[in-house]
Amino acid sequence: MNEKILIIGGSGRIGSSVATDLVNHTETDITITGRDAETGNKVAENLGNRVKFLALNLAEKEKLREAIKSSKIVIHCAGPFHYRDANVLKTCIEEGADYLDVSDHRSFTSKALEYKSAAEAAGITAIVNTGIFPGISNSMVRQGVEKLDKAEKIHLSYVVSGSGGAGITVMRTTFLGLQNPFVAWIDGKWQKLKPYSDRETVEFPAPYGRTGVYWYDMPETFTLPDTFPVQTVITKFGSVPDFYNYLTWWVAKTWPNSWIQNRNVIEFLANVSFKMTNFSDRFSGIGVAIRSLVTGEKDGKTVNYCSTLVHENTAISAGYGTGSIAELILDGKLKKPGVWAVEQALPTDLFEQTMVSRGVKIHEEWF
Repeated sequence: MNEKILIIGGSGRIGSSVATDLVNHTETDITITGRDAETGNKVAENLGNRVKFLALNLAEKEKLREAIKSSKIVIHCAGPFHYRDANVLKTCIEEGADYLDVSDHRSFTSKALEYKSAAEAAGITAIVNTGIFPGISNSMVRQGVEKLDKAEKIHLSYVVSGSGGAGITVMRTTFLGLQNPFVAWIDGKWQKLKPYSDRETVEFPAPYGRTGVYWYDMPETFTLPDTFPVQTVITKFGSVPDFYNYLTWWVAKTWPNSWIQNRNVIEFLANVSFKMTNFSDRFSGIGVAIRSLVTGEKDGKTVNYCSTLVHENTAISAGYGTGSIAELILDGKLKKPGVWAVEQALPTDLFEQTMVSRGVKIHEEWF
């Protein structure tokens, strides 16, 4: 069995964080890809002698196929995923490689899930949305749902400090998420919502405290209702400093759709925001906080189970989420042919074990 791992987009902030996690927790050889050879070789050199760089553009389909053919697991980290098709996954199925990604957009997740039967027939385990949010956050929800006799409502909230250490890609992703209304599962039916609407103040652990969050289109908005028989799923996102929330809200609320749909406008906003966060990161940090609140019944009573997680670096924590699943697949502890959202594939006991091994603490509270 070939134990090599291929990380597409592995020279970027998130991809290199995944590679770092795999270097720390496995013995496998890793190939990272990217379009800039100078940057990629430097990243590979910093990660050690088990990591090699391969210059690769996703448009080079035959070169991509050859790289996938020699790999046990392929990890897709080349966002933003709004623009991506499912060709990497399709090629993995054809070449017999297991597949993970850090995708974070509804359209891409939907495209990937269409290959479920093909992956199952080929015996390929493919798990999407495996980073921090979606990713670790989804597993925190599963952890909560399993503690109740019956779950009725899921409320997921996230907050990121500045850039999150994820570079300009996270800025593009944020503004791309404003382009279209989306549907969410509320009170047992699908309802249309505007992105970055309905501000809510949520209590996060220190150092965040009470922080504003807004409706945001995430894949878990529709994968969680598909996974768990609940009546409502809420996914809200916010930034620190709060000024960035108001900036994003203002763009979503007042700018014409023709502007927000324009790639050049998105690129302008992403670059301006990236320059701003390069300054504010010095004061705000680049951390992340997740709060998962599951409401339901336990021993005949209505209860709330709340779990929270805080990490000082968003990109590194995303690496934990994806790297831990790759580790489980390599060790033969996780095999589930088909294409799955992470909460559908990763058992809670394995999730808890890998988080402990990475020093990640998830705090639990009943009320």
